[in-house]
Amino acid sequence: MKIETAFLERCISTLDKAQTLLKQANPENIDFDMYRSACIKEFEIILEQSGKLLRKALKPYFHSSKAVDQLVFKDVFRHAVQRNILTDEACERWLQYRDNRNSTAHDYGVNFAEETVVLLPQFIADATELVTAIQYINSEDADKG
Repeated sequence: MKIETAFLERCISTLDKAQTLLKQANPENIDFDMYRSACIKEFEIILEQSGKLLRKALKPYFHSSKAVDQLVFKDVFRHAVQRNILTDEACERWLQYRDNRNSTAHDYGVNFAEETVVLLPQFIADATELVTAIQYINSEDADKG
């Protein structure tokens, strides 16, 4: 089963562009707020999409699809480490990203946005590495077929 990564890749590119524009924007200008909001939204989308794609990647390792679907978000990433899809270090960062996301769901102030913006460079790198890992899984599956 091929796992499609095009949407995730597009979101990563969008986040990278929004972050670049945010860095260039004057914090006193409304454009700054607009780019920061775009960064936060793309962060949320990428985080959710990454979890969904990892669930698909893990399904061959479980006795049923339902068993994978019942995993909580953090356990999906922990199982990805067990299957050598992610490193322990990357998993810890993904868990931190999830904790940050959970905080953003309850705190819509400037502080949460600034905390998220600080995470973005490493987050973009980790999301890009995840795409590469999933594409590797796709190529392995193609070789078997």
